Amino acid sequence: MRIRLVHLLIMKLSILFVACNQLPEPINQLDTRETILSRIVPPTFPEVDLLITVFGAVGNGITNCKPAFDKAMMALAQAGGGRIIVPQGIYNMEGPVHFLSNTELHLSEGAHLKFSSNPMHYLPVVSTSWEGTLLHNYSPFIYAFQCENIAITGKGQIDGSAAHTWQQWRDRQITDQLLSRQMNNEQVPIEQRVFGEEHYLRPHFIQFYECKNILVEDVKIIDSPFWCIHLLMCTNATVRGVRFDAQNKNNDGVNPEYSQDVLIENIEFNNADDNVAIKAGRDLEGRTIGKSSKNIVVRNCKLRGLHGIVIGSEMAAGVHNVYVDSCEASGYLKRGLYIKSNPDRGGTISNIFFRNIKLDTVEDCFFITSFYHQEGKGHVTNIYNIFAENIYCREATAAGIVIHGFPEQKVHNIHFTNVTIEKARIAFDLQDAKNIILEDVSIGGQAGPPSWVK
Repeated sequence: MRIRLVHLLIMKLSILFVACNQLPEPINQLDTRETILSRIVPPTFPEVDLLITVFGAVGNGITNCKPAFDKAMMALAQAGGGRIIVPQGIYNMEGPVHFLSNTELHLSEGAHLKFSSNPMHYLPVVSTSWEGTLLHNYSPFIYAFQCENIAITGKGQIDGSAAHTWQQWRDRQITDQLLSRQMNNEQVPIEQRVFGEEHYLRPHFIQFYECKNILVEDVKIIDSPFWCIHLLMCTNATVRGVRFDAQNKNNDGVNPEYSQDVLIENIEFNNADDNVAIKAGRDLEGRTIGKSSKNIVVRNCKLRGLHGIVIGSEMAAGVHNVYVDSCEASGYLKRGLYIKSNPDRGGTISNIFFRNIKLDTVEDCFFITSFYHQEGKGHVTNIYNIFAENIYCREATAAGIVIHGFPEQKVHNIHFTNVTIEKARIAFDLQDAKNIILEDVSIGGQAGPPSWVK
């Protein structure tokens, strides 16, 4: 059934749209939020503290401190783990920090890691990914591969120095971007997907790859070259209290990808792209790997930037069991709650719960699309069991609620309860959608009692 409601200004209703007399499907394989949270435990470390200045680091903004961090990491590994403490100062980094297991990097208040903008400082290439495709590329600035018990903590600042350097690559990346996607869909062996020098795929800022027991807490992240915090194939990760001022293009805040048991809380986002974007690989490779992102809790966050909470568009392995609770926009968002895929992806998105969300002015309050960028074919995503409860939005300058599925795979079982959008140019646009449940929904204001004939 095709439902399209446009230019609806006032609505207070409790309606069930049901196609073909189908009832909502049961929620299968659902971990409750409390069960998920019980498994997410931040790592602990031996009581061994190493001061980075002992290894030759000088916080004068001039000295190259990269060798000192390498030495400190090795010393801590030999000691069985502990903390590297970075005191107040500006630490020039001509290359990446590569983590070893059982290590906490603690940036004291006033500590400022300032990374070089010279691409040669991030070679040789490492195993990483780019927009959902596994490959080899410049090292992320802070990188951990197959580590466990790792943390970045403290009130210090991590600076990517990217606005006038790496950011200029965005206009030059298209050839490499398309090549990476071709390699994905043609199943080119990953060891042959080598980018880096003479290529223009920007590196991630912080990436944990195949890691477990992770904590990122309190630090401030600015001027990132690409995605800010990327959790790739990770388990048991906590990101909390982090502050962002990341205004470059593609500066997503936190991106769990192929990851599970993740807690994102008490974050102050200010990003020029998605605040949280939950991903699970791209196209054929994502479907082949088949490792869903699931069991993710996002709560008590301040949203600001391009989009608030996003799922996709790289989600071919599926996204399930996501709980978003008690988040509030502190400034402009283009879209508040956004689920996006296209027919190149396949996979499923299910059991997504949005509760107690407060938005200010947005372009679109709630948007689901199975045809992102109007491209793709052959592998339509199955999107169902999405719940939005206690949602408030002051104004949607474009649309309040948009759901666009596919004729052969309709978006279905979408539930709205106690949703208020004070003002919207378009209230609803539902296409190829079925089993849409609206309970106590008000868009464009509330009608009073019927007028009397005089």
